[in-house]
Amino acid sequence: MKIKASELVLILFFMALLGCEAPDDSVQVKIITTADVHAVIFPHDFINDTPMDGSLARVFTYVEKQRENKNQHVLLLDNADLLQGQPTGYYFNFIADREINLFADVMNHIGFDAASVGNHDVEMGPEVYNHLKKEFDFPWLAANIIDKKTGSPYFEPYVIFERDGVRIAVLGLVTPSVPTWLPRKLWEGLEFRGMYESATEWMQYILDHEQPHAVIGLFHSGEGPDMEYAGVTEPPENASLYVGRHVPGFDVIFTAHDHRVRNKTFTNVNDEEVLMIAGQSFGRSVAVADLVFRKNEMGSFYLASKAGSVEEMAGYEPHAGFLATFDKEYQQVKEFVAQPLGTLQKTLYSREAYRGNSAFVDFIHNIQLQLTGAEISLAAPLSFNAVLEQGEVTVRDMFRLYPFENYLYVMTLSGQEIRDLLEYSYGLWYNTMAGPDDHLMLFRQDEQGALQKDNNGRARFANAFYNFDSAAGINYVVDVSKPVGQRVTIASLASGARFDPGRNYKVAINSYRGSGGGGHVTHGAGIPHADLDSRIVWVSERDLRGHIADYIREAGLLSPEAGNNWKVIPADWAERAAERDHKLLFGE
Repeated sequence: MKIKASELVLILFFMALLGCEAPDDSVQVKIITTADVHAVIFPHDFINDTPMDGSLARVFTYVEKQRENKNQHVLLLDNADLLQGQPTGYYFNFIADREINLFADVMNHIGFDAASVGNHDVEMGPEVYNHLKKEFDFPWLAANIIDKKTGSPYFEPYVIFERDGVRIAVLGLVTPSVPTWLPRKLWEGLEFRGMYESATEWMQYILDHEQPHAVIGLFHSGEGPDMEYAGVTEPPENASLYVGRHVPGFDVIFTAHDHRVRNKTFTNVNDEEVLMIAGQSFGRSVAVADLVFRKNEMGSFYLASKAGSVEEMAGYEPHAGFLATFDKEYQQVKEFVAQPLGTLQKTLYSREAYRGNSAFVDFIHNIQLQLTGAEISLAAPLSFNAVLEQGEVTVRDMFRLYPFENYLYVMTLSGQEIRDLLEYSYGLWYNTMAGPDDHLMLFRQDEQGALQKDNNGRARFANAFYNFDSAAGINYVVDVSKPVGQRVTIASLASGARFDPGRNYKVAINSYRGSGGGGHVTHGAGIPHADLDSRIVWVSERDLRGHIADYIREAGLLSPEAGNNWKVIPADWAERAAERDHKLLFGE
């Protein structure tokens, strides 16, 4: 017997009066999201040759277990920066001759439903990301990456999933700061729009055309502040909170990029609750949003409840079938990183770079100068506490020495711009000392002025160590008793010739820094971002890590030494403070 709609409404009405519950016609959807995997496909750290708690192999085991539960639908998403990090990414994106990109094979095998695009994915270059667009069996999302030729999104802006009548929209966005970090040749023809503008446009489109029962944000961007967005000349790097609060319609926002775990709720400008969540990087945990949809009196679905959790992967064994399927590729990476390059006659420590000249960073300076013929080199320690042991140097060591796929630039900078850039750099790095008992390092502090410490009880730099640029090719001092802006005095070029603030110099600098990363050339040297391209006179064909590996192969026997071209004064203050701060940072 068929029941008319009008009769059904009456039945539900009388059931409600009598305190009865309607039949359970709910739909449960579990959304599982990885983020910042950084090429950790296998449960093995190929750089340090140790097991890893994370990996997509472990995530697959967890996901398969969730798929066994027939009372829920599972959506599996990835929130970008998949392709770069472990040597697996470098090998299968740049070296291996494989018909289909390994990352497409892996993601398709696991059964991802959608993914967002990240800055480190764009960093792999158009040859890689254009192939993956075709090879992924799922949509790759980035609504705010625009094809300049067409004016439309270069990747898919959003995707709709329908499960038992429930429609879920997933909108992808990426941090718009990509052009400030990467060489133009990696994103030529693309425009990166602000997240707020793109979210506003596409939210309206989705609501008007798709009638979803829930909207999910898959944002490769950190939380960021709830800042005033209007009038900002450069859209903020991390804007997930602002977008979620000021663009009504999002029910859940998955964040990434800043590698911070979060599971919180906030209300948007319409006083609606938004869940914001992120798991750990490297597949160490996943962010999970459990959604329950029910039908209202008119028979239409609505989102009745949502709950977030962060699930650790360490307790899940790597998926045996997955490891068997991709064992050949696993062995290929092991063989790749074990290749010998040369011999190191002394051990190098990146931690020595924070207190003055170090063999670790000066080795990079010397290579940059020799590769380019530039007069001056700028470089920072790109690993916080890396050690290159005395003896055989392998490809594995290159990822400790230089963990990023940066290219090498030669830029023209004036003497004054070089000095201003160094002032900016040392302002990120060193405290202003009033006496010998003060800290040399600029540490992160709480509101009461106490040092903020990590989970191991060690002090933390106030700023990222990979922004601590020093220079080679010039002789200079840094006076930490003076305020930022008045510290750096450049005495001469390395040759002893006069350093002229008004003269232009050729400067070797990595592509991240030369493209505006860290703000050294823009905020420090004061060069408008739009003018940076005109300052670049040479770009390496390959990434700098590859050039360093070639240099070591050709040299065979290496004995890097720390230079003596810069020092911190007052020397007695700095030396004593450096010893104390070293213990706070490294516990020894």
